[in-house]
Amino acid sequence: MNKLQLHGFNNLTKSLSFNIYDICYAPAEQQQAYIEYIDEAYNADKLTQILKDVAEIIGAQVLNIARQDYEPQGASVTMLISEGDAPPPPSMNSQSPGPLPETVLAHLDKSHITVHTYPESHPDNGISTFRADIDVSTCGRISPLKALNYLIHSFESDVVTMDYKVRGFTRDISGRKHYIDHKITSIQDYIALDTQESYQMIDVNVYQENIFHTKMMLKETELENYLFEKECDLSAEQKAEIENKLHKEVTEIFYGHNYRQRYEEVKA
Repeated sequence: MNKLQLHGFNNLTKSLSFNIYDICYAPAEQQQAYIEYIDEAYNADKLTQILKDVAEIIGAQVLNIARQDYEPQGASVTMLISEGDAPPPPSMNSQSPGPLPETVLAHLDKSHITVHTYPESHPDNGISTFRADIDVSTCGRISPLKALNYLIHSFESDVVTMDYKVRGFTRDISGRKHYIDHKITSIQDYIALDTQESYQMIDVNVYQENIFHTKMMLKETELENYLFEKECDLSAEQKAEIENKLHKEVTEIFYGHNYRQRYEEVKA
């Protein structure tokens, strides 16, 4: 791949906003235990390790970490990162899925990674939703999209929303401004094939503004995977009711609309 000859540093800023939703059925008597489980599974220390892995995948050096657990629930981590010592490989900007555990070296500077968690529960129908918001912002030649596959597999992701934006410009040696330095048609190009096959996905892209948006919803689900207490003695009617509640929750989050009236009509 031909290298772009720049006049100074690459000033393009590439930002990935990544939101995952994990849905669970935990009736009133189980909700407190569910919150305690989430707080332990995704506390500040464990979220910090996930962000450290992201930094390693994109070849960043960690400069500073601020982390905090909250009462009654939730956690936040902010990590400042800088460019790595090694130059990025030629494939760094290619439209191909990023790694899961492997390390990819990259060029970064004046960058950050943040994560915030939001556990919550429906007041009366037993549905609980855990949301994690992750932002990866980088300056330089590479895109944070290379960390997508690792992030998707780091959480139990029922619904995923992703926004990718390239801001600013960098100037080549002739003085011409470049508002993006890599080809991209969709965020989906950076998601592994087996992951794509497991999710229903839609895109909303504004190519003129270098804005890319993808939403994902898990296609096949098994009730057992959504029960907080796995060994529940449920009747066929109870199982059908819970499955309807779970489907409604996932669908509403994916499409960004409430369907209470329509849902009640279907039940009737």
